[in-house]
Amino acid sequence: MCGRFTQRLSWAELHELMDLIGAPLNLQPRYNVAPGQDVAIVRAADAGRRLSMLRWGLVPAWARDTAIGNRLINARSETVAEKPAFRAAYRRRRCLVPADGFYEWQRRGGTRQPWLFSLRDGSPFAFAGLWERWTAPEGPAPAGSLFGPEPGGPVETFTILTTAANATVAAVHARMPVILPPDARVPWLAGEDIPLGPYPADEMRAHPVSTLVNKADNDDPRCVEPIFPC
Repeated sequence: MCGRFTQRLSWAELHELMDLIGAPLNLQPRYNVAPGQDVAIVRAADAGRRLSMLRWGLVPAWARDTAIGNRLINARSETVAEKPAFRAAYRRRRCLVPADGFYEWQRRGGTRQPWLFSLRDGSPFAFAGLWERWTAPEGPAPAGSLFGPEPGGPVETFTILTTAANATVAAVHARMPVILPPDARVPWLAGEDIPLGPYPADEMRAHPVSTLVNKADNDDPRCVEPIFPC
């Protein structure tokens, strides 16, 4: 799965990576992006690719309330085309999720040791994602609703696709997010069928980091610093 990642990219860096249109956004570096938070994603627009802020945790258009988003932060690439929660978005609403690292956890006795995975050269990349737009029904927000929108107000959300782990990630976790090679980004947004397997293991690196990552409120450079656990 993918439950946390880093997005330490400026607007200029994202513009160079994705060739964006639209007004620049004042993006702050994110060291510990967590589900339920608003995150910068890239969608296809009439004149190019546009950056938008969407909530992480997909809420299908047919959902009764937004609480389902808690469970839909990831979509398995092997079944995404058939699953009711994802198949409409897979056909018509794809996105790119810019990142420069992601976390997975390794159990060590009674603790969960976080590891940060990134590309070997430190360059940014993009996860394969899907997005949805959900409209709140009339009346008060249901109990357990994540966002509490005004009646009739739209909520836009996204999910990140996952695949089997490559050899670098497999030592820590059996799954990993789908990282799209640069030449697959445009075909993905266009709705084409492309391979969604693991990124090459020899092009990635990993190191253990502080358990500060385990708490979503911690979002600063300490989260990504290497540690040397006993």
